Amino acid sequence: MYGGYYGWYWDPTYFLVVIGAIICLLASAKVNTTFKRFNKVRSASGMTGAQAAERMLQMSGIYDVKVQHISGNLTDNYNPGNKTLNLSDSVYGSSSVAAIGVAAHECGHAIQHQKEYVPLKLRSAIVPVANIGSTLAWPLIIIGLLFNSTTGSMLITIGIWAFSLAVLFQLVTLPVEFNASARAVNFLDSTGMLSHEELKGTKKVLKAAAFTYVASAAAAILQLLRLVLLFGGRDRD
Repeated sequence: MYGGYYGWYWDPTYFLVVIGAIICLLASAKVNTTFKRFNKVRSASGMTGAQAAERMLQMSGIYDVKVQHISGNLTDNYNPGNKTLNLSDSVYGSSSVAAIGVAAHECGHAIQHQKEYVPLKLRSAIVPVANIGSTLAWPLIIIGLLFNSTTGSMLITIGIWAFSLAVLFQLVTLPVEFNASARAVNFLDSTGMLSHEELKGTKKVLKAAAFTYVASAAAAILQLLRLVLLFGGRDRD
């Protein structure tokens, strides 16, 4: 059996997981505090997040996407499957510069979908295999540890490759999210929906949100690195 040092008990590579967790916690704290700060700053237009989303969609020539309210805090998302733009409690009815920015960001995804933005199409294609990979990775590795043979090494290798699919999804997500934010800022600026001063707060909110995706990708890469360090050379042991 593959003994204690490699995975069953504490080993130095756990620090990679700890670093990833800290990065994610910091990113989450940053986006929450930044959103709360600018959610107190009301836009001069008085337009709510839902109204801003409707206007951005219409001005972009998108009429088949439904804007609707969902419960939760910052649970906003665009669902390309049923073409719904879902805005959370803190965004849907709020007229803050933060809420308008988040709503515009989600509209950015709807525009990506309409224009068949390649990274978005790639991410959508990866979703099924990434979900399977993240689900099967650790079971395959753990089962592989039970075998001191070629079979065990093969299962571990498959597990690492399966986890790599989840990491790939995180990486592909980055340009999708950055581009959606860029579309949002450009639209809000060019249409005058937010003033130059108001847009400064919106940009800070969207940058903080983007950092959460960077943090998730970094944590996933660190976890993959740990798996490679622990088990990558097992077939040579």
